[in-house]
This record gives sequence, C-alpha cells and structure tokens, in this order.
Amino acid sequence: MEKATTILNLTEEEFVHPGNRACSGCGLSIVYRIGLKALGKDTVLVVPPSCLTVLQGLYPVASTKLPCVNVTFASTGAAATGVRAAMRALKKNNVNVVAWAGDGGTGDIGIQALSGACERGEDIIYICYDNEAYMNTGVQRSGTTPQGVLTTTTPIHGKLQEKKDVPSIIAAHKIGYVATASAAYPLDLYDKVKKATTISGPRYIHVHTPCPPGWNFDPRYTIKVGKLAVKTGLFDLYEIENGVFKLTGASHYLLGKTRLPVSEYFSTQGRFKSLDAEIVKKVQQQVDAKWATY
Repeated sequence: MEKATTILNLTEEEFVHPGNRACSGCGLSIVYRIGLKALGKDTVLVVPPSCLTVLQGLYPVASTKLPCVNVTFASTGAAATGVRAAMRALKKNNVNVVAWAGDGGTGDIGIQALSGACERGEDIIYICYDNEAYMNTGVQRSGTTPQGVLTTTTPIHGKLQEKKDVPSIIAAHKIGYVATASAAYPLDLYDKVKKATTISGPRYIHVHTPCPPGWNFDPRYTIKVGKLAVKTGLFDLYEIENGVFKLTGASHYLLGKTRLPVSEYFSTQGRFKSLDAEIVKKVQQQVDAKWATY
C-alpha cells in the first residue's frame, strides 16, 4: 500500500506566488497550490477562461511560476493534445502536460474536446475544479450545479435538474486513471495528482471546490463546507484505476458508519435556501441508495 502524504513530508517548494487575485476563502487557491506541488516544475499548464485565469493574473504579471497556455473555452482538451505533441517533437517527454479547467469548461463547453482526447488516449492530465457554477462570469448554473441551487440563471426556484456526474462520464471512456478529490482534503488531492504523474495516457481528476461568494457562505468556512460535502456522502472521494473502483480517504473511513444528514451541508450555504423538505428528503434517499452499493 502506498504511504499517504502528511503535513510533515509535504514538499515545501512552492509554485504559486503569495499574491493573487482569488477571492477571500477561495477553494481553488488551495487546490491550485497543492496540485502544483504534486506536479512539480516540469509542467506546462493549459487553461481556458475561468476563475483560474483570474487567480493567475494578467500578463506580464502572473501568480504562477509555471508556463501556462491560455486557450479558448471549448478547446482545452485539444490544446493540451497539441502541447503534448510539441513536447514530443522537442523530446521533452518528461514534462507533465496538464489541462486545468472549471466545471463549465469541462462538463459543458469543453466536454467534446476532453472526450476526444480520452478516446484517442492522449498522454495528458486533466484536472477539473468543480465549484458547481460559472463563477467567473457571475454565478450562472452549469451542468454540475446541484438540483435546487439558486444562481443568477435559476434565481427563484433553483436549478431543476440533478448534478451531472462528469467523473462517471469520463470513466466510461475506460481511461487508466479517474479520481475525485476535495479542496477540504488537500493531502488526498496531493497524493492523487502525484499518482497521476506516474501513469501514462489520459488521466482525469475531479475536485470539489467550495466557492464562498458563489455558494453564499462566510469565507472562513471553506474547509468546513467542503468536509461536510464528504461526510454527508454527497461528494465521494474515490479512484478508478484500470477499471477498479475504490473509495479513498475520508470516504473510505465512512464505510459501515453513520453519515451526517445532507441537511447539515445544505444549511451552511445560502444557495440552497429555496430547497423544500421534499427535495431534501429525495436527495437523502439518493445518497443512501448510492452508499448502499459501496
């Protein structure tokens, strides 16, 4: 069994400068800092329009120390494919080519290019930070926005549809590595990104990323909110390696134990204030049914 990273043996090298344009309490800033530590200096990033482009800053000032190619919303998977081809031509096969996009640029606008890259078996890592809406442009609903959530495009009764399960869609491509992670469990995220660097072919990591302004909670509670999503069983931490599924970290610990009710998670965020008792009951039943299969 691989030894899990602890705060004592986490690398001290930083690839993000102290100053950036992220919001206070931004979950992405945690994910980005820890993810880059795992990737290391031999990395080229491919990033579409997103909160990450804001965090990084405008040329010639950047918060990241790594080279980054800014691309169009729909082309992330294709652009990463091109960067990998360039690295191959330059005989720099040791360089990690990493596409890093939000949920809108992954599960909605960018899913065609991502699916194509997976189907072709491109040697890239794709990291989706899922803050469950188009936050950078004003909190519009995305495919991964949960049912009932209030956004600027679902302002009265909340989103009618259930959250799109993007990791399962990518896993259906039968690529070598698919994982989920959370900003609230950074060491689990570190280990999964680190593992991804040791595998060839397409690799996909989907990261639950709390957003204080978009989710309407106090910025100091980012970690608390993220952990509640896992402890209630709403968001599961797992790996699918060569087709084999296993729960990891805090989710694995919950096996056979009593989970917190989903209502505890919903109560922490203003975006869920339109939920009625029937929807909460329905979601709880869905979570219970899912966990009954584990």
